[in-house]
Amino acid sequence: MKKRIVVLSMLLSLLIISSEAFGGLFFKKKKEDKAHLTFMVNFQASETITGVLEEVVNEFNAENPDIEIELIPGTSGYEAMMKAKMAANDLPDMWSTHGWSVARYSEYLTPLQDQSWVTALHPSIRPVITNKNGEIFVLPIDVDVAGVAYNKDVVKKAGVNVENIKTWNDLFNAMEKVKNIGVTPVHIGGKDNWTIGNFFDWAAPSFYVTDDAHYKGEDLKNGKFDTEIWTQLAEMFKEMHEAGYLNVDVLTSTFSDSSRALATGEAAFEFYGNYVLADAWSYNPDANLGFFPVPAFYEGDEPSLISGERTTVGIWKDTKYPEQAKRFLQYLAKPEVMGRLASANGIPAGLTTATSDTGKLAADYKKWEKVYAFPYFDREFLPSGMWDTMCSTGAGVLSKDMTPKQAAEKMLEDYKKLYK
Repeated sequence: MKKRIVVLSMLLSLLIISSEAFGGLFFKKKKEDKAHLTFMVNFQASETITGVLEEVVNEFNAENPDIEIELIPGTSGYEAMMKAKMAANDLPDMWSTHGWSVARYSEYLTPLQDQSWVTALHPSIRPVITNKNGEIFVLPIDVDVAGVAYNKDVVKKAGVNVENIKTWNDLFNAMEKVKNIGVTPVHIGGKDNWTIGNFFDWAAPSFYVTDDAHYKGEDLKNGKFDTEIWTQLAEMFKEMHEAGYLNVDVLTSTFSDSSRALATGEAAFEFYGNYVLADAWSYNPDANLGFFPVPAFYEGDEPSLISGERTTVGIWKDTKYPEQAKRFLQYLAKPEVMGRLASANGIPAGLTTATSDTGKLAADYKKWEKVYAFPYFDREFLPSGMWDTMCSTGAGVLSKDMTPKQAAEKMLEDYKKLYK
C-alpha cells in the first residue's frame, strides 16, 4: 500500500512539473487580472456628454487591453452620494468634481501639476482649479465660461451696445432703455430660488474681489465677512426689483420661463450660465442670443466673466492603479479627444491645444477670450453650505421678508457657523 502511495505521489509531481514546463497543460496558472478602474461622473445617462464619454472610454479600453475603465453616470443625488463616499473614504478611482476640485475634494485627490498637459491649461480655468500652493487636482476637459446672457435683437432695438456696459450703473441705464420699449429688462425664475442665488454668484465678485484697492477675497477665505459690502449688493438687487427691471412674477416663475422669455424676446438680460442659451434655443432656434462680461461695481475696475468646472476628471489618492488612471487622463488630454468631448457641451476646451466647436457662441467666446474670469463666488470664497443662504436671503429681499441689512446679517451668521 505504501509503495502505491509513493508511486502516485511521484506521478502527481511529474504531472505538475510537466504542466509548468508545457505552458500549464494540466494545471493552468491564474491569468493576471487587468486593472479595473471606476470613473464616476455627475452627468446623468440621458445627457449628450455622457454618451460621448462612454464612447471615449470604450475606445480607450480597446486600445489598452491591460486596463478596463468603467463609466458610472450620475444621478440627481450625485453631490450627496459623493459626500457620503468621502465620509467613508470609499471613493471611485476617478470622478468629476463639479466645481469643487479645490475646496471640497482636494484632500482626496492626487496632485497632477507634474503632468505634461498642465502647461496647456486654458487661462480661464487655471485659477479655478489651482490651490494656494499651486497644486492642481483635475484635468479640465472643458471650461464653463459665462457672463450676462442677453437677446441681441432686443438690446439693439433699445439702442444699447453691450460693449459700452462697463459698470453696474451702465447696466442700470441699459435696463431703463429696455423697459422703455416695453420689454422686461431682467428675467429671474425665482420659484426655484437657486436662480436668485445665481444672481449673487454673478454679481458678488465685482463687489468683493475686484482689484487691489477693494479686494476682500482673502478676508473671506480667512474668516472675515464684510456685511457692509453684502448690504450694498442686496440693496442694489432690491433697487432692480423696485425699479421694475425684474419680471413681475419673479417669485413664481421658473428657469424654463427665463429660457423662453429670452428666446422670444420678452426679456433682455439674464444671470445664468450659458446653459440658459442652449435651453432658449430649444424654444426658438433662430433667437439671436449671446453673452457679455459682468459689469464692475467700482469705477476703474474692469468687467469680468464667471468661470467654473464643467467636465473634469480627478484621481483618488488611494486608488490601486494611479499610473493607469494617469494614462487615461493623458488619453483624454489628446487634442482630438478633448475637442470632441468639449464640443459635446458646446463650450471651450480645457486645454489650449484642443479646439472645440462652440457653435452659435463662437464669436462671443472669441470676443471676450481675454477678459478675466472669476470662479463661482460661493465655491471659491465662501465655506461649503453658504449657497443655500445666498438663495434664501436673496428671495427674502425680493419678498420683503428681509431688508438688505438683515440679509447681510444672516449671511454673516451662517458664514461664521459654517466657516468653523
